[in-house]
Amino acid sequence: MDESSVVLGPAPDAAGGSDLQEEAVSVKIRVRDLDFFYESVQALYRNTIMIADRRITALIGPSGCGKSTFLRVLNRMNDEIPGTRLTGEVLLDEEDIYGLTSDKVTLRRRVGMVFQRPNPFPKSIFDNVAYGPRIHGETRKSRLTEIVERSLRRAALWDEVKDGLHRSAFDISGGQQQRLCIARVLAVEPEVLLMDEPCSALDPASTFRIEELMRELENEITIVIVTHNMQQAARVSDTTGFFLRGELLEVGPTERIFSKPYDKRTEDYIQGRFG
Repeated sequence: MDESSVVLGPAPDAAGGSDLQEEAVSVKIRVRDLDFFYESVQALYRNTIMIADRRITALIGPSGCGKSTFLRVLNRMNDEIPGTRLTGEVLLDEEDIYGLTSDKVTLRRRVGMVFQRPNPFPKSIFDNVAYGPRIHGETRKSRLTEIVERSLRRAALWDEVKDGLHRSAFDISGGQQQRLCIARVLAVEPEVLLMDEPCSALDPASTFRIEELMRELENEITIVIVTHNMQQAARVSDTTGFFLRGELLEVGPTERIFSKPYDKRTEDYIQGRFG
């Protein structure tokens, strides 16, 4: 099977081979031998993973193990922190996102991010969603109206806010704000959606809506989610990676990771023995 048609994790099986999820899927993001540093402090060690296109990949592990740092590597969000550096390779559609010709604005349009807590802009619901398209040059009111409606529908929020698009984004609930932030990202048509614990501040009903939304979006875009919720990872993801002390110890099909992990440390974490 061609390398572009598999998802590769770093954990060896008992025979010393690689854990392969052999599906007819293409690779959207390829990370090789990634080390990451905050000045002199190393946060990530030799991480390698291939992330499948239009699939959901969950990253799990205890607090402070490097999951969020790794996620921010994928759209160069860590570049905004002075003193950070990395070695290794991060490819998006086989193009080096840290190469000399890479443009961060273009990258972040292609690879959007939703954070742990909702962070709507101090603007109306409409203007929150229209913000990205306007930044990228769209000025036609009819086109912006079309984009806003489509994005809110894709984020399963349209029916709840359509009669109040010009009220403040701060007037809606936390769960609605998080879906609004997702709609804001979707408005620029990203190819990849990074989600850093998007449900940790939400109630169970809002969490359920976000999980439903992820499954609906999976057929359109690649999703990578960091979560501390083992049940959530098991419910929504196709592939799961386990981080420990900055190292991606094991990656594989979610069902296998949760039922028969190769590494005893993965099993101990999933079983709640630490973390």
